Amino acid sequence: MSATYRPVGRSPELVYPGGTTVRYLAQGATTNGQFGLYRWEMGPEPSGPDPHFHRSISESFYILEGTIRIYDGTRWIDATPGDFVHVPEGGVHAFRNESGEPASMLLHFAPGAPREGYFEGLLELGGKSEEERAEFFLHHDTFWL
Repeated sequence: MSATYRPVGRSPELVYPGGTTVRYLAQGATTNGQFGLYRWEMGPEPSGPDPHFHRSISESFYILEGTIRIYDGTRWIDATPGDFVHVPEGGVHAFRNESGEPASMLLHFAPGAPREGYFEGLLELGGKSEEERAEFFLHHDTFWL
């Protein structure tokens, strides 16, 4: 096979309580570890992670719809369709939808770390001990401020 195809009508791979869905467009496993690309679709309820960083992966955001607040390490930016934000390895960042309207973006990770395990594991953190939570975040290269 020389190409992969993901039709637009395919169901999302992950649905969070509150309406956020995640579509796995290109996983690190299918890109030889070069990158991961995900469509992140947020419902109108406020949601998104607090400031954090990754030691070994960069993360980029391309806004498709709505307004998403992105923390660039020093300030919050209201990003709108067509805006692009790149966060290098070690860069502090966060994102939130506080608009009261749906919003969506593409998330790009390089290299292609297996973020699917992180995204899916977030759903199970409520029942974990503090030690288990700390190990989970360390394993997935996520460091909270």
